[in-house]
Amino acid sequence: MQRSFFARNPSVLIFIALLAVFTLTVTVMSEAMGMGVLSTSFIKTLGKTLCLCLIAIAMDLVWGYCGILSLGHFAFFGLGGYMIGMWLMYERTKGIVLGSLENAPLPPTPEEVRDAIGTQIFGVVGGAEIPMIWFFADSLAAQLALVVLVPGALALIFGWLAFRSRVTGVYLSILTQAMTLALSLYLFQNDSGLRGNNGLSGLQNIPGLSGMSQAWVSLWFLWASALALGLGYLMAAWVVSGKFGSVIRGIRDDEARVRFLGYNVEGYKLFVFTVTAIIAAVAGALYYPQAGIINPAEIAPIASIYLAVWVAIGGRGRLYGAVIGAAFVSLLSSWFTGGGAPDVNLGFYRIQWTDWWLVLLGLSFVAVTLFAPKGMGGLFDYLVRKPMPDRPGADLGPDQGSRREVEQ
Repeated sequence: MQRSFFARNPSVLIFIALLAVFTLTVTVMSEAMGMGVLSTSFIKTLGKTLCLCLIAIAMDLVWGYCGILSLGHFAFFGLGGYMIGMWLMYERTKGIVLGSLENAPLPPTPEEVRDAIGTQIFGVVGGAEIPMIWFFADSLAAQLALVVLVPGALALIFGWLAFRSRVTGVYLSILTQAMTLALSLYLFQNDSGLRGNNGLSGLQNIPGLSGMSQAWVSLWFLWASALALGLGYLMAAWVVSGKFGSVIRGIRDDEARVRFLGYNVEGYKLFVFTVTAIIAAVAGALYYPQAGIINPAEIAPIASIYLAVWVAIGGRGRLYGAVIGAAFVSLLSSWFTGGGAPDVNLGFYRIQWTDWWLVLLGLSFVAVTLFAPKGMGGLFDYLVRKPMPDRPGADLGPDQGSRREVEQ
């Protein structure tokens, strides 16, 4: 008798339950509910952390399970933020323009309103006209569709070109990093249509909710981020638990053998790369309205490297490990760089954690790589590990418990 999905994957139910308890607890302790134990700024930090956990799941799927070390997934994360940011900034500016013109002797024409919006948004980069890429900026439905379509199309085209050429290993990682760098440098230009280095700002002001306090807005985004993370974890667990998951793990461990068995390796890799890019974009679309601003620096290659470090520290090849790593590093980073960690006076030198945090993160990555290759998530394996029988011979497979060479 075949067991159900949740019976075969009890960690999914545990994760969903813990996420629900966490969300409920934070909601009750928020300023919006009246208790005020947790500040609105900290609620936003928690909401952003949930978004980072979601992109960590995407990174774990593409790297931990499929073996593709992508150093460009934060580019898709940033593109998702830009797509939703265009609508947020356009509608907010439109409200300001209409408010300033409501006492005019004559009602403004749609062209005059659009020209005024263009001047308000692009005056900082010496422009006045709204670029063509903002054509759908006044439509929330269209921009939400672009959150999926633009990063998905970029990942599909890039992946098809790379995988059909059978680029693998470190060369593929360099290509993804080059793609990210090229996109970042393009967005830094003032004529890119996205305000260059200034980026998109004021994203925390949600159109139509001007009368609602930021305490409630931050709570809504926390709920949306928790829902997206729960659905993303459920989908990822479903993907890796079936035959598809077995094939992509096989590609990770021995790509040539999987291809010899008749599987379309390039098709599997392209699917995983594209789907994880879309997941990353959705996470970005939820993250940047909580951050309030997005600029090209967010898409710099170093951000994608940090993402790989989070997953490695948490434990790649374990979905819960990716979540643990992203949450741990994100919250610890906020504590160290936000002034929460007290400086240490050694007499001859004063350690300021805002300057030393990246060094500490790098040392943690090296320590995990050398002494705990399974990451923080691997600690759970010791708690739930089933005793293995004493079987002679060497493993014939990559996983513990594989058939032994002396067995018949």
